[in-house]
Amino acid sequence: MTDFIPSDAIRTRFSEAMSAMYRAEVPLYGDLLSIVVEVNERTLTERPDVAADLAAAGELDRLDVERHGAIRVGTPAELAMLRRAFAVMGMHPVGYYDLSVAGVPVHSTAFRPIDAAALTANPFRVFTSLLRLELIGDDALRAEAEAILSTRRIFTDDAIRLIERAEAEGGLDDGAADRFVAGLLETFRWHGDARVDAAGYARLNGAHRLIADIVAFRGPHINHLTPRTLDIDAAQAEMERRGIDAKAVIEGPPPRAVPILLRQTSFKAIEEGVTFPGDQPGQHTARFGEIEQRGAALTPKGRALYDRLLAQARQGSGDYAARLADAFADFPDTIDALREQGLAYFRYKAIGAAPRTGDLTDWIAAGRVRAVPLVYEDFLPVSAAGIFQSNLGGATQRSYGAAAAQAAFEAALGAPVQDELALYAATEARSIAALRTHLRDAA
Repeated sequence: MTDFIPSDAIRTRFSEAMSAMYRAEVPLYGDLLSIVVEVNERTLTERPDVAADLAAAGELDRLDVERHGAIRVGTPAELAMLRRAFAVMGMHPVGYYDLSVAGVPVHSTAFRPIDAAALTANPFRVFTSLLRLELIGDDALRAEAEAILSTRRIFTDDAIRLIERAEAEGGLDDGAADRFVAGLLETFRWHGDARVDAAGYARLNGAHRLIADIVAFRGPHINHLTPRTLDIDAAQAEMERRGIDAKAVIEGPPPRAVPILLRQTSFKAIEEGVTFPGDQPGQHTARFGEIEQRGAALTPKGRALYDRLLAQARQGSGDYAARLADAFADFPDTIDALREQGLAYFRYKAIGAAPRTGDLTDWIAAGRVRAVPLVYEDFLPVSAAGIFQSNLGGATQRSYGAAAAQAAFEAALGAPVQDELALYAATEARSIAALRTHLRDAA
């Protein structure tokens, strides 16, 4: 019988290899990691309540290894093969994101683990975008981009063979897992030799910088790798103190006593040297650094309130941070209020002796049950678009006027995306069922 390596372990090997490669390619990434470690250690020391909450949620051990990456591909075939590759690592497509409404001609999903044990082992995520060729308005340029993409091969032969082997046999042994990681890493590696000449690059870049980023090179390359901080405002201040050119606005909700969803900041895009055919040198905006802070996953009711308040904050003029804080004063900011008003998802844990009467609310009030917010494992369309725009140098966020195309994306993917809200609801329901079983057995 073959001794297969668990998918969680393969995912960890890959994320560690990716981190090492990215650090070599983008040295400033090492500075981001040092900032995050420093801020997290200080937060855990100064905020024992935060440390206790993380321990209760089982998140302390995963904090140092937590990363999310992002990659952009050009064809349905590339996307479908990435889905199969991520499946080897126990990562599944969750959520559909239409970024065209913010002027970014892609739609996306997040490949990530979906069950609690896998998330605890390593919550590595890769936000994966597919170019929407139909949004290129110039017919000739669209045909040119399609022709360029049709001739490239972004996966090594060995990676494809090992993906097929894992699918056929149900897993990979130790040596095969290492070869799979090494082979797949080549897909994410930066290659500065362009597949188009300087004039072709200029045409693609003129349509949208992201189109040039996706089409002009022989591989998609990882464009950022993001660690998780416990205090993004402190991380932002430290970036500025060290002379890192951080973006002016932290994307997402304002600072809160109980963090919600996702907050992200980044430093401006770096210029990397490229070589066009004929050894002609050039420059390309390819990668950037990003830090994130994750909070509670919100229910549909909570998301609706979040979206309404965010839209309110984005209207008007003056200091955006002040407008954001004013708008979100209407969003409850205690564990009890979030739970009682049905705004966030929770995991429930018994504390001490089991109560014999009452319901969940009574047990929590009596201190017999603790409600721990479920961490938000996904992404925000508006936040992601803001990060895309700021780091690609987009001066405006014009809309392509295109409707979401989830059915077309799933056809390209070769599978449906999972509903992130349904995953959170199921996790909460299992938690309540397990709690009731525990209390019944203990009574």
